[in-house]
Amino acid sequence: MTTDLTRIAEESARGGFFLVSGSFMATVVLALMAILVGRLLGPELYGQYALSFFITEMLYIFADFGITSGVVKYSASLRAEGKIGRAAKIIKDAILLKTAIGIAFFLLNFALADFFAVALLNRPELGFYIRLTSVSIIFQVLISVATSAYLGLDKTHYNALTTNIQAVSKAIISVALVLLGFSVVGAVLGHVAGYIIAGIFGSGMLLLILRKYSENSGDNIGFTQTSKTLIRYGIPLYLSAVLGGFVVPYQNFVLAIFTTNIDIGNLKAAGNFYALVTVVSAPITTALFPAFSKLDLAMDDKITTFFKFANKYTTILIIPIATLLIIFSKEIIQIIYGSTYQTAALLLSIHCLLYFLVGLGYLTLTSLFNGLGKTRITLKISLIALLTVLILSPILAKAYGVPGVIVAGISATAASTCYGMYVAKRNFKIQFDTKSLVKIYLIAIASAAPSLLLLQTSTLPSLVNVIVGGLLYLAIYVTLAPITGVVNSSELKTLAAVAQRIKFLAPIIKPLISYQEKILNRQQRTPKLF
Repeated sequence: MTTDLTRIAEESARGGFFLVSGSFMATVVLALMAILVGRLLGPELYGQYALSFFITEMLYIFADFGITSGVVKYSASLRAEGKIGRAAKIIKDAILLKTAIGIAFFLLNFALADFFAVALLNRPELGFYIRLTSVSIIFQVLISVATSAYLGLDKTHYNALTTNIQAVSKAIISVALVLLGFSVVGAVLGHVAGYIIAGIFGSGMLLLILRKYSENSGDNIGFTQTSKTLIRYGIPLYLSAVLGGFVVPYQNFVLAIFTTNIDIGNLKAAGNFYALVTVVSAPITTALFPAFSKLDLAMDDKITTFFKFANKYTTILIIPIATLLIIFSKEIIQIIYGSTYQTAALLLSIHCLLYFLVGLGYLTLTSLFNGLGKTRITLKISLIALLTVLILSPILAKAYGVPGVIVAGISATAASTCYGMYVAKRNFKIQFDTKSLVKIYLIAIASAAPSLLLLQTSTLPSLVNVIVGGLLYLAIYVTLAPITGVVNSSELKTLAAVAQRIKFLAPIIKPLISYQEKILNRQQRTPKLF
């Protein structure tokens, strides 16, 4: 890649590292909380707890108006142009705008909590819990603006810090209140408290950072003009978020009709481990958004080159994680939850199949379109996904229960991703490294064989099998990548340059790169396996 693209890749990797590390630590904390709360409450009450946030999460989706996406877009692009004062003004106005919107939606949720519980969930007993969650909307919007601004300003360490403060606060307070005998109420209050504490911290730190940028900016753009700019860019993404975000609430609604609280509790338990893939995938997608924002539509070759590189290495990273969760799903659920959650392992395995769409651009295409300002394409992608879910979810839920709903979601993502591929190739001449992608899937499957054999023959405890089998899988996967030509010398040099910018991760990445370089040097004297 060129120097400019390498620099963008370095910045994206650095930002992605902080996002991944922050998300990982937060997810570990929240997973431990979920395990403890899940064990203490049991499937029935845990299902009530999961449904308590259904309405609030749905309303939060409506409260964004695409403003946070606009914050990422303009703070990243203006910063790249050296117009940091204008970026600061846009961010401050976005905080005011989002706070006003958040208050309006809080009042709506608080006033209509009982109605929502009956009309949408068919569970009148949840009205009180829904009312408790109302206040979290205000602080969620503050967190969203703060983390979006940190991303655009390349200060993702604050992003990670805010995320971890939210997770730790939520975990400590939730578990403490449940142990004190407050049951579902305690778990809900702890969840809300995490948002309040993180919202105050995140927005407070952001305002302190923006002071030094805005004091000498000389930028007199008014609040109204800034709001119009953000909303004009964000409306298609807002509609996309509404459509895409409606998928999960709609499926929860379908589950509430066709399944029991125990089924939903099993799904929630599986989701706590499925989130391990999201810990890596979501930060990658997030980090690529500002990266593509720094590229111009006139740079056709650079866009194609960077996309091919980003999509390939996203696939290399995500596929083995999803595969490992599928292989060890039964052991993981049994170790953590015991035998109470009987169907959680199956649901986890099915859910992880979604990430096998990553090679088709599942995690990279929307970042490409949004970064280039083609947000209407993202809207169409979300519309296709929603229509597919609307049709398939009730049909498959009635026939197969929770697994059917999961399959409906995967089918919807597959359909929308294929459309995104078509548009990217047609309109932007985007290319996929098909040969390498096929090899990645093949070595991911081949690397699983020894781990599967270990599970069938080992008499060791389940935890030991998971650790040994996981390390065995990763060792084989890392070895096969250079042997089969998935990675080459020039790409490893680029990765080494990228790793150099991530001081905390470099000691881990460099030995792996050196190991693969040695294999490639030997491979030059022998033919490739594929």
